[in-house]
Amino acid sequence: MPEDPHVVARIGKPHALRGEVTVQLHTDDPQTRLAVGNVLPTRAEAGTGVPRQLTVASTRVHRGIWLVGFEEIPDRTGAESLRGTRLLAPEGDLAEDDTAEGWYEEELAGLEARDPEGTVIGAVVGLDLGVGQDRLVIELPDGSRTLIPFVEAIVLTVDVEAGHIVVDAPAGLLDLGREEG
Repeated sequence: MPEDPHVVARIGKPHALRGEVTVQLHTDDPQTRLAVGNVLPTRAEAGTGVPRQLTVASTRVHRGIWLVGFEEIPDRTGAESLRGTRLLAPEGDLAEDDTAEGWYEEELAGLEARDPEGTVIGAVVGLDLGVGQDRLVIELPDGSRTLIPFVEAIVLTVDVEAGHIVVDAPAGLLDLGREEG
């Protein structure tokens, strides 16, 4: 089975009324990847009606945030439907900077979270993509959720095949940002 194409960007919220969206970049070369005229495959939840590919009509940076418009999306309503969609590098067109080891949210969700001694502390239920760093969403045994910075100093091991991650959380980290589930 071939590997999924790498994510170039993840679409966020709509911006203004003409169909532009904010994007969270996952590439070091956005000028090339998001150049006007590029056709990018998409990955979205089934049944959302998101086109299988989008053609970049415009790009600009506004207050440090990348805004992208697509030929297929004429207005804010269409832009709203794109929220959460991933823009992918065309197959066979991966830049060297896009090939670093990484995990898709789908691969991480469902993994058991353990401490370094092997005690289960919860389960990964999602990935919260951040500007400075990504965070794993962990559901704790009591049903509440917390965010764990997805950095090597805290997430020591990700073993998708074995079905678990090892988290060395500093004291109190599991209680920060804790939300009732």
